[in-house]
Amino acid sequence: MIAEDNALLRDGLARLISSTADLELAGTSGSYDELLELVDSSKPDVVVTDIRMPPTGTDEGIRAAAALRETHPHIGVIVLSQYVSPAYAVALLAQGSERRGYLLKDRVADVDDLVNAIRVVASGGAVIDPKVVEQLVTSSGRATKAPIDFLTPREREVLGEMAQGKSNAAIAATLVLSERAVEKHINSIFSKLHLSEERDVNRRVAAVLVYLTDGDAGHTLGEVAARFPGPY
Repeated sequence: MIAEDNALLRDGLARLISSTADLELAGTSGSYDELLELVDSSKPDVVVTDIRMPPTGTDEGIRAAAALRETHPHIGVIVLSQYVSPAYAVALLAQGSERRGYLLKDRVADVDDLVNAIRVVASGGAVIDPKVVEQLVTSSGRATKAPIDFLTPREREVLGEMAQGKSNAAIAATLVLSERAVEKHINSIFSKLHLSEERDVNRRVAAVLVYLTDGDAGHTLGEVAARFPGPY
């Protein structure tokens, strides 16, 4: 089954699958919700999905893989990404590498690579793009990791919205989440960044300062605080 919101790429993948002798196309979808509905009705052996699809265009492919691990553990999932993103790869493999694949979209141009990946994942194996593996090795080779490195892709997105001075309600609207879900993500961010619980410490500003100074020490606390008139 193919899940891809880009119609041209979706049709190209569909033709590729249909033209391969030992593969059968179970269906196509263009959004997260449609994918899960079709999986329930068609029970494919493997899902090939884009990472970013409607409704939010953020991490639907990763979330679909996690959901299917719970509801349909024998279905393989291959995630296609336009960029090398070790964080997404780690999130994909967090519950195990069995029947999981992570490929860059430029690999789709090589028919054999994609078809072989489908076969490997269908048989219970794992396939990770070499470029992603290289980035994972580089990341793991750091002497120490900054606290921000432990945030999930979704938590980084929430923190990025916070850095724009948005309220919880505005973040929820942008990311198509409930305000309760946003609150949970923010509390997790505070915990992972080891921010104090003391009342006189503005944890929201401190979290954004960590975000903005990760690789860019040019922001001062005063500059960050100016974005947030409060209260929080």
